[in-house]
Amino acid sequence: MTQNEEKLVAEVKQDFLKRQEARRPIELNWRLNMNFVVGNQYSRISAAGDIEESDKQYYWQQREVFNHIAPILETRLAKLSRVKAKATVRPATSDDEDMASASLATKLIDAVCKENEFPTQLAIANSWSEITGSAFFKVTWDNTKGKALDAEGKLHEGEVKITVCPPFEIFPADIAITDLDAQSSIIHAKALTVKEVESIWGKKVQGGEVNVFSFDNADVAGGFGYNAQLPKIVSEKREDSVIVIERYEKPTYSAPNGRLTIVAGDTLLYDGDMPYINGEDGARVYPFARQTCIDSLANFFGTSVVERIIPVQRAYNAVKNRKHEYMNRLAVGVLAVEDGSVDTDSLEEEGLPPGKVVVYRQGSTPPVMLGAGQIPAEFAREEEKLLNEFVMISGVSEVTTYSQVPSNVASGVAISLLLEQDDTRISLTADSLRECVKRVSKQILRLYRQFAKVPRVKRITGENGEVELASFSANNIDSEDIVFDTISDIEDTLSARRAMVFDLLKLGLFADEAGRLPSGTKAKVFEILGFGNWEDARSVDELHIKKAQRENLELESGDAVPDVYDDHALHISEHVKLCISTKCSRDAALRERVAKHILAHRQLQGLDEGLKEMKEKFEEEQNDRPQNA
Repeated sequence: MTQNEEKLVAEVKQDFLKRQEARRPIELNWRLNMNFVVGNQYSRISAAGDIEESDKQYYWQQREVFNHIAPILETRLAKLSRVKAKATVRPATSDDEDMASASLATKLIDAVCKENEFPTQLAIANSWSEITGSAFFKVTWDNTKGKALDAEGKLHEGEVKITVCPPFEIFPADIAITDLDAQSSIIHAKALTVKEVESIWGKKVQGGEVNVFSFDNADVAGGFGYNAQLPKIVSEKREDSVIVIERYEKPTYSAPNGRLTIVAGDTLLYDGDMPYINGEDGARVYPFARQTCIDSLANFFGTSVVERIIPVQRAYNAVKNRKHEYMNRLAVGVLAVEDGSVDTDSLEEEGLPPGKVVVYRQGSTPPVMLGAGQIPAEFAREEEKLLNEFVMISGVSEVTTYSQVPSNVASGVAISLLLEQDDTRISLTADSLRECVKRVSKQILRLYRQFAKVPRVKRITGENGEVELASFSANNIDSEDIVFDTISDIEDTLSARRAMVFDLLKLGLFADEAGRLPSGTKAKVFEILGFGNWEDARSVDELHIKKAQRENLELESGDAVPDVYDDHALHISEHVKLCISTKCSRDAALRERVAKHILAHRQLQGLDEGLKEMKEKFEEEQNDRPQNA
């Protein structure tokens, strides 16, 4: 490397270490949250800046864990899994060209999400967001994916790649700035092996030991006479690895395209412009999308519900364990023994089992059991208060957490209000999830617009199982107005949706003027009910319309010949839409090809009508002929 490159590597590494120190207190809270979720609830943040476990003060001390955080987290994740993360692209105008572009963009987003297994990645991101408060998606262009363009398979078309980035990998320039795009720079640091770095960037780097997180066991729980092991999150060293630092710098006056610097160890892997035009109006922005559990006003990273519940969980564990210690004293008892009257070693080892003969010194007081009294009522009252605080802080009631109705609630309306309150509390997290998916969807379209310059074919699967091959290029992707197909999707269950459809069917709102249910509407009803693709519900008219739309695409680049079995009226209607669109008005050759194709349809239509008239006339003559002729 040159002297300037060595200086740049040193500057990036120094910047990374500075951001690590600035984020360390927040990172300790994340690790503490993770320990409490897995059950290591006797951990704490030490004065030295690490996670440590507190030991028992006495051998008889009861230290069990009564984990209420895990079911609360599972309930919230189950609710978030019902949020429909499917984006729909809205056309800019009512023009057929814009509507076709919006439909293509919607299908393209759906296809990319299925290729990247986006629902699975979204579930992982939800877990990170709920535990640590934040999760990030990274949307990039992978040149190694897609259809091979050469015989050796080294050159590919490229495809969009979506990955989940835990908050441990993201380092903002200023933690106090909450807006992602307002950051002057973002560092994405990830531990990779030396072989992975060489396969991606083609450069050999010097590896070493890198700290990563893993599971271990801790002997911090247990009770009177026994110990128990709890899982905990610890740091371990990974051999022959290196931390890859990617620093994205915001576009400035001196660097209008931004700057991306990638460093692995002491090696400079890349230094140049930010590669993706993924912002509004052709700008280059960070290829990240942020999702939060609860937004924080003065913190780039969000706040987790787990962090708020930890004090309540500690108090609940203390109350339950002190209660059990009290019960141990009632069951085992406490002996009062006069000094020198008995063999205390024997009593300590065996206690007072049934039938035991206690020999004590003549003239002394025999051992007696001290009265422990009754368990104070304050234990039960405090336990109930803490359970109510779990519900108040987490926003998850007994109905959803414990799958049971509170004993003092018998009204169906009251139960519905409890469920609605749960949905209201989690709607803030659901809104953040939707905004994150919206940003990911926009970046998908902008990356295709940047890199899909030549026409390409993509296999697209619809919701009802229909598979089609869509031909597109960057010119076909214009719409970016991303919307979602539903708003109240948390409480919108399949049974509720079916009940609503059945009510609308009874009212006749789906029927036509004659009171019949059109075949196209029937297919849509089956789709809404969740029955997928029913072949009986698909109409021939729908197939003819799709065939006409495919012919429109063929006419943009060449001639198309109509078939004799076409429904010429439906085909002509679709071709006329293309002919009067703005696309044909700008392209005289296209308008001439479409008009010629429409004329061919009309000729075949007239031939069919002529044959039909001749057939009807022949049948009339046959019916008028005398029977004895």
